[in-house]
Order: sequence, then C-alpha cells, then structure tokens
Amino acid sequence: MADRNDRWPANAPGSWYVDRQCIDCDLCRTTAPASFLRSKESFSYVAVQPRNPAEVALCEQAAAECPVDAIGRDG
Repeated sequence: MADRNDRWPANAPGSWYVDRQCIDCDLCRTTAPASFLRSKESFSYVAVQPRNPAEVALCEQAAAECPVDAIGRDG
C-alpha cells in the first residue's frame, strides 16, 4: 500500500500520488498517460491530477495493477 508520508515531492497537489516505492516500470504512464509522467531521476509521479471520471478510472486501474503498490489516493 502506498505511503502518503513517503510520496515524491514532484507529485501535483491533490489526492493522487506516487510514493518512493516506485520502480519505474512504466505501467502507470502507459495506463493513465494524462496523469503520470516519468521524472529525470527515473520514477513516476502524478503530473496532473485526474480531471474527469474517465481519468479517475484509469488512475484507479494503474493503482490496482502497480506491482509495488506505489500509487495512492487520499480521501
């Protein structure tokens, strides 16, 4: 389970985040490319919080499929 206290500072403000468990597997960036980006330091982060139900669904899918449970959502 993602740890909100260990989230990357690069995450956009909001409820969705990626924590430091990220292994840079590219799954979230492929599943929800409107929300996730890759940093220069080789980890994913939430660049843009989901803006509509379709984007939320893709973030939920990415979180469910994340092999290290690095994607979290508060609230």
